[in-house]
Amino acid sequence: MNIIKLNQVTRLVVFLLVISSLFSTPKIKEKDLPEKYREWLKLTSYIILQQERDVFRQLTSDRDRDFFIQAFWKQRDPTPGTPQNEYRQEHLRRFIYANTNLKRGSPREGWMTDMGRIHILLGPPHSIERFDSQKGIHPCQVWYYYGEKEKGLPTYFAVVFFQRGGSGEYKLYNPTSDGPLSLLVEPEGIELTNYRKAYQKIRELAPTLADVSISMIPGQLPFNYIPSPRNNMILADIFEAPKKDVTPTYATHFLEYKGVVSTEYLTNYVESAADVSLIIDPILNINFLHFFVSPKTVSFDYFEPKDQYYCNYQLNVSLRKDKEIIYQYSKDYPFYVSPDDVFRIKGNGILIQDSFPVIEGDYGINVLIQNSAGKEFSVFEKDISVPRKSSQAEIIGPILGFKLQDHPSPTRIPFQVLNKKLHIDSNSTISSTEGLIIFFNLKDVSRDLWKEGKIEVFIEGLSEKSPSDKSFSLRLEDYPFHDVMSILHSVSSTELTPDYYQVKLVLKNAKQEILDEKIANFIVSPKEIVPHPVVLSKSFPISNTYLYFYSLAYQYDKVNELEKAEAVYEKAYAMKPDYKEGLIEQARFLLKTKKFSRSLQLIESFKEDERYKFDYFLIAGLAYMGMGDYSMAIENLVEGNKIYNSDIRLLNSLGFCYYRTNQKKKALDALKASLRLNPEQNSIIKLVQEIEK
Repeated sequence: MNIIKLNQVTRLVVFLLVISSLFSTPKIKEKDLPEKYREWLKLTSYIILQQERDVFRQLTSDRDRDFFIQAFWKQRDPTPGTPQNEYRQEHLRRFIYANTNLKRGSPREGWMTDMGRIHILLGPPHSIERFDSQKGIHPCQVWYYYGEKEKGLPTYFAVVFFQRGGSGEYKLYNPTSDGPLSLLVEPEGIELTNYRKAYQKIRELAPTLADVSISMIPGQLPFNYIPSPRNNMILADIFEAPKKDVTPTYATHFLEYKGVVSTEYLTNYVESAADVSLIIDPILNINFLHFFVSPKTVSFDYFEPKDQYYCNYQLNVSLRKDKEIIYQYSKDYPFYVSPDDVFRIKGNGILIQDSFPVIEGDYGINVLIQNSAGKEFSVFEKDISVPRKSSQAEIIGPILGFKLQDHPSPTRIPFQVLNKKLHIDSNSTISSTEGLIIFFNLKDVSRDLWKEGKIEVFIEGLSEKSPSDKSFSLRLEDYPFHDVMSILHSVSSTELTPDYYQVKLVLKNAKQEILDEKIANFIVSPKEIVPHPVVLSKSFPISNTYLYFYSLAYQYDKVNELEKAEAVYEKAYAMKPDYKEGLIEQARFLLKTKKFSRSLQLIESFKEDERYKFDYFLIAGLAYMGMGDYSMAIENLVEGNKIYNSDIRLLNSLGFCYYRTNQKKKALDALKASLRLNPEQNSIIKLVQEIEK
């Protein structure tokens, strides 16, 4: 069990969030890159996404560029579990062939020619038909290909190259923009728009060329022989084909996390399904953010002594207000499985779940997970809004699940609602034999609304053909009254045909006025059994609830809502007055609010505890300094410095107290010791200069 204590939270290494947008960071010009990387950009010119190119140009070290190149090829590896990257090998072969064999008639390198480009994108053609010496026809070639339907390409199509005007390099022919007339040496008075006559003329000279002169799909003659815009679409699909299976997310995360995630992980970004939900605990009156992250792929290492496979996910979570982190923590999730279960779990996936308390306001949540097996990382980022108390009732949710499980134990778990665990699917999919569980909170409910109000529920199929629809109402007075209500409702999926669905909740008062609406989506699968991911989560003892309030107090402090922070600190203290780590944080907060006497009062309880001696002397010294009792401040700060002599805040405070008691030499010794630890302290530099005058 991993309980994150407040002092641990504040001392965790801060992992960075989105440090800036891509376009705010200067990009290096390609001509200024070392030759090795200029050549790599040439090699990948036709397959690299613009976002990938932008990120690459913002990298400032060769080491980062080398790791990025590794990540680039890994994203395209069709068999990531093998030593070879077949995609990279094939692309390199095509590039070399283009440079070696397809430069004919061009002053440019082979990869830059139209023939080189098509060969790199599509590979060698199934067959080639040459018209290099056909009378009446400009030299041309027709390359025939079998296309990949999943990339939008026709089953069978032709690409034509021709020497415009009969000389120079072979250019890519576009039936729509070039037209069949451009293939003829002597058009003989044929009008530019007379496609039928041009087609017939080519057919007389080269029958097999005629069809592909007006359509890239052989045998598919357009109306009145006018080349269709479909040709432009096919060419566009050819140029985009190698980019369709790649998402640029890994590249942007590479840039954002290269100072946070170790380099061995950076090349192994894994896409994930993820979401976050707000659930209000009506008993504690605390908002909790519940979230899940489900990586699309899961790697395991083998532990031979126990004949087990294992992975270990490290979870790093932060909550930010604008760019400032106001709360953060980390947890580990080790997971061991038998050899018989590895294949099933890899197929079904893993769902990492957690929750934490959050104060009211608008924030961004950032979740970084790293799997030590496979050195993989995933990232989830989302903006969230936690509503403040209002005179207007509001729906919080809904959250959709497929099963409820009793959870009567004295612990809290992620996605716990009331005394039950709500099981959710990472893809919001339920089987035809599972039920649909709808959960939501109603916030700021008045007694009048409770007596007369209702929730109208509309479940609507989204298919065009015979969608299933279901609707019903829930009277609020059928549930126990509370200003925060927690409502669970089950719907049998047998009432719903397989389809994509939308759930809409509508809150109405006695006058049938709509007070709020919320929606969520789910899928009913035609399968009787839908494999759901294995859940990894940790429970939290109810006996440690005081830690929730310390966390909330810390957040209020970070957003400068100091009165609320002080009240919540006192509430946490009342729940656990002997929690020393919390006392330290509360005492430090009281220094900030200039409640020096209360700060001294709190720390007296651990004055003799050797583990917290330094914290005691530092806080006591700062409190006495704030009260203007510099002698007592010096006495405590000196004792603290004997325990740890490299704390900048202590040294600066000690130097200031010496200065105020006219002990200039000692003041300079303390302040200069601080500057040796951190020379970039302008205010301390000015103070030293003032003392030395």
